[in-house]
Amino acid sequence: MMWDVHMHTSFSGDSDTAVQDMIEMAISRNLDGICITDHLDFDYPQEPDLFLLDLPRYDKEIRRYQALYADRIPVCFGIELGLQPHLADRHRRILCDYAFDFVIGSSHVVHGTDPYYPEYYHGRTEAEAYREYFESILENIAAFDDFDVYGHIDYVVRYGPNKNNEYSYEKYKDVLDEILRVLIEKGKGIEVNTAGFKYGLGQPNPAQDVLFRYRELGGEIITLGADAHVPEHVAYDFHKLPDLLKACGFSRYTVFHNRKPEFLSL
Repeated sequence: MMWDVHMHTSFSGDSDTAVQDMIEMAISRNLDGICITDHLDFDYPQEPDLFLLDLPRYDKEIRRYQALYADRIPVCFGIELGLQPHLADRHRRILCDYAFDFVIGSSHVVHGTDPYYPEYYHGRTEAEAYREYFESILENIAAFDDFDVYGHIDYVVRYGPNKNNEYSYEKYKDVLDEILRVLIEKGKGIEVNTAGFKYGLGQPNPAQDVLFRYRELGGEIITLGADAHVPEHVAYDFHKLPDLLKACGFSRYTVFHNRKPEFLSL
């Protein structure tokens, strides 16, 4: 009985799923609640219009489903912002105009390229590509910090030439620790994103050692999300999370309502 607070619908350019289908799947899986967090990525290089979000329609539609399902499951109104430093002012204006429950800040585009695409890795080692990704997170946080959690901190390892075969927390400890410290200092959380299991990593994003280190440094805010784009991935491998998170030192996880955290027992 958990909350899945990272999922996408047909409002995102990479999903064709109706909002109602995600909600019905969440009910069928006995979730306590969900948050819809569709993508908004301005200046996406490969397809500039792919992740533009029709915010007025999105707001109206999620509010409609909140009312429709009010007696069956809580449906929170969220967004996943694709962060780039030059977009900070645009993001601030949007968050002034819409009353989101929950805001995920994520890195999808690094200095003009999404690591999803093979060209991101051309002309350099995998280690150099991964390090640039992590360093770009610090650049994003320095420019904009009006989010609640940072999403899938090691997203890059889903798509690298060797995925996470040569990746470890220890290898990038200096920059990962700096990311975690800055987030904790700013009162921000991170998510445990089970799409890592779906991508065959054998770990969530971020990896278990990163989650352990976040807790060791004093981090407490952690949300649960499967990053589902289709109904069958709602709450993907959530059965693994209680033991995994308890092993990392957590006894609670977090959900957000009106941008305020609520802590729930694992």
